[in-house]
Amino acid sequence: MYSHDTQIRVRYGETDQMGYLYYGNYAEYYEVGRVETIRSLGLSYKELEEVHGIWLPVVSLDMRFVRPAYYDDLLTVHSEIRKLPDEHITFHVEIFNEKRKLVNAGTVRLCFFDAKTRKVVHAPEYLLEKLRPFYV
Repeated sequence: MYSHDTQIRVRYGETDQMGYLYYGNYAEYYEVGRVETIRSLGLSYKELEEVHGIWLPVVSLDMRFVRPAYYDDLLTVHSEIRKLPDEHITFHVEIFNEKRKLVNAGTVRLCFFDAKTRKVVHAPEYLLEKLRPFYV
């Protein structure tokens, strides 16, 4: 299993009238978590798209809300890739507050999509090479 932690501070404009982190922003935090997880492997989304012609569209998103996050909270987005990707990659995400209390958890599943052929393809070998040592 491969995992990576990213920290995000809740900005004022991301909160709702009750002072809670607006529920729609959690999907963006999941995105930050997975982009930084890929970056921690020495790759970038930009490189996947521009150099290799691979897009990663979201196929499904599932999340549950455990407790609210508030303006100026420093959150930790913990992202895990629990199995080696095939045509899909699934990120299991947990978001914790500064007291290490779970705020939100869920999964986001993406497919590997060839930008030229517009078809789903297998995970690129250069990504699998970086991940394989974590799945022995």
